[in-house]
Amino acid sequence: MADKKEEGAAGVSGKSMYRYIAEAWKNPDKSYLKDLNKQRRYEWRREENFCRVERPTRLDRARNLGYKAKQGYVIVRGRVRKGTFNKRTIKGGRRAKRKGIVKITVGKSLQRLAEERTQKRYPNLEVLNSYWVGMDGQYEWYEVILVDPHHSVIKADPKINWICDPAQSGRVYRGKTSAGQRGRGLHKKGKGVEKCRPSIKAKGRKGK
Repeated sequence: MADKKEEGAAGVSGKSMYRYIAEAWKNPDKSYLKDLNKQRRYEWRREENFCRVERPTRLDRARNLGYKAKQGYVIVRGRVRKGTFNKRTIKGGRRAKRKGIVKITVGKSLQRLAEERTQKRYPNLEVLNSYWVGMDGQYEWYEVILVDPHHSVIKADPKINWICDPAQSGRVYRGKTSAGQRGRGLHKKGKGVEKCRPSIKAKGRKGK
């Protein structure tokens, strides 16, 4: 009798498949993904950049960000060069620290750059979200979830047909994705600030 109760308790507290996948991706170098991802990077380096894939590499993350295995959804894997950027050598008079030639950090994250470049490659689709899938010493790879706003299946789905609105066109360029909102400071929680945006300056204007 006690054995049956223990088996029942273990079944109730069992983890879902998505939970196991998420835990493995928290630290891929210490899970079964280490050798698998190493082999994947060999193949990804030889592929064309921003190529369409049949199924998401991280199923749990893709589902969490809105992906569904149905018509109208597209997964594209793209890579972005890591590191900072350089500018041309300044010939005019400057102090050394004002030249700003090397170690130029852009205001957008690499994930946002990957989303925007994917949107340029697939202009008839709309970027829904994206997630990280790997990196090496030179590149970072992201898989971008795109939706076809003109597809009949998307138009008939009440959970996603909001993206068919013409006002949603080019939403990735306006920072409407999850990575874009993070870059705009909408995911931060500061003390005394209403979720950090509209910014501190906007809060100060309310009293006027």
